[in-house]
Amino acid sequence: MVHTVAKPALPMPHTRQIPEDRFADLTAAPPPARQRQVVERLLAILPPHCVLYREEDTRAYECDALSAFRQLPMVVVLPETEEQVRGVLLACRALDVPVVARGAGTSLSGGSMPHAAGVVLSLAKFNRILSIDALARIARVQPGVRNLAISEAAAPHQLYYAPDPSSQIACTIGGNVAENSGGVHCLKYGLTVHNVLRVRGFTIDGEAVEFGGEALDSPGLDLLALMIGSEGMLAVVTEVSVKLVPKPQLARVVMASFDDVVKAGNAVAAIIAAGIIPAGLEMMDRKATVAVEEFVQAGYDLQAEAILLAESDGTPEEVAEEIAHMEEVLLAAGATGLRVSTSEAERLLFWSGRKNAFPAAGRLSPDYYCMDGTIPRRMLGRMLEAIAEMERKYSLRCINVFHAGDGNLHPLILFDANDADEWRRAEAFGADILELCVEYGGTVTGEHGVGIEKINSMCVQFSPDERAAFFAVKRAFDPPGLLNPGKAIPTLARCAEYGKMHVHAGRIAFPELPRF
Repeated sequence: MVHTVAKPALPMPHTRQIPEDRFADLTAAPPPARQRQVVERLLAILPPHCVLYREEDTRAYECDALSAFRQLPMVVVLPETEEQVRGVLLACRALDVPVVARGAGTSLSGGSMPHAAGVVLSLAKFNRILSIDALARIARVQPGVRNLAISEAAAPHQLYYAPDPSSQIACTIGGNVAENSGGVHCLKYGLTVHNVLRVRGFTIDGEAVEFGGEALDSPGLDLLALMIGSEGMLAVVTEVSVKLVPKPQLARVVMASFDDVVKAGNAVAAIIAAGIIPAGLEMMDRKATVAVEEFVQAGYDLQAEAILLAESDGTPEEVAEEIAHMEEVLLAAGATGLRVSTSEAERLLFWSGRKNAFPAAGRLSPDYYCMDGTIPRRMLGRMLEAIAEMERKYSLRCINVFHAGDGNLHPLILFDANDADEWRRAEAFGADILELCVEYGGTVTGEHGVGIEKINSMCVQFSPDERAAFFAVKRAFDPPGLLNPGKAIPTLARCAEYGKMHVHAGRIAFPELPRF
């Protein structure tokens, strides 16, 4: 459901249809007079400490966690109230200025990278938990609240927020909504889209809108799922209502070792086929477990070619029965060893290894490129074999960690950003992985979004008619195309150019942007 809460007070300067590639060039800096004009208008809405425009102040906003692409914004604003957010959007609409909403900057796809002639609208000061209804099991929060902080606040009520990205200590719920984030427990409890009940925000025209509701059902069209994962291209989020779930009485993890990655991949499919839905089902190859073990000493089997981490939660009786069933299936699938956590501390240690895979990769190489695609579970083994072939093709190492239960891949390609050729090969390596995901019946992104990183890969997955439909949806919410332009949806011209270049020599996404 979407309903309008307020109408903009200022008249809009035009309502013409905007070409899809209007803001395709993210790097064209505005003239100084233009910057002064925008800053003066914003200072009439916000106090001076909420408007940043000097380079030394805006430098911290030039990239997100995908630090390969960098671009200084024209202005950064940090509003403190919803009315200020509305005022900023109305000002930008009147001045025809692009707006990029930003949370904690943990995006791995360049989704919150600035526009050189635009405004970064940071929601960092929207960091309050507004209410927790323990009876209804709902938390109402502002978008700048950290993911983990919701569970911490709900803990006295024996409740928690289920989606748990590896960056949950830092990432914000607003960013989770933008990217439809998941986590190691998404197999049983779902992604962000399955755990958010309502989103409030503002369109570029200053209209306050609400998507969804806190009741069991809402009248009218259900557009909540459209908003979640839209990467800030439809509206700016200012409030979110999320579901809370009861903490299980007990949780235990089975660590299964395999002497072959294909067997491990097949074991994942076997568990699901057996009717078991673990709370979490993760896979790591040997390169990943070795890297992690040196970092956190999680107790992983370093002789195994791959390990699976399968968690069961519920009552003690339910957990015992499910663990026994999983052990039976894993052994039949070729597991060479099984180890079950014997305490809560050991369970958390097993998961700490998986959640620290990214920083562990940083100890092995100056830089790493984290991919994010999905494939059918039955193709996991084949994908790992294909990635091994790509390592030889591109002369680069890759360690692999997967949300195996739902086929979400996170290969980490290791390279040195100081070597331009290595970066070129790393990007080509990543593009090959994503194209193979599509070939295997999957998608080019699972939970990190498209941003600018995968915009060329979208040309592989979606037809011109499908991309035109995406732009039609965006125009319905954002007629002037000012919200996060140049991200997520590739233009027809871009895809035509990508196809021409990709066949012959490969193409680096956004070659005009500075690297590192």
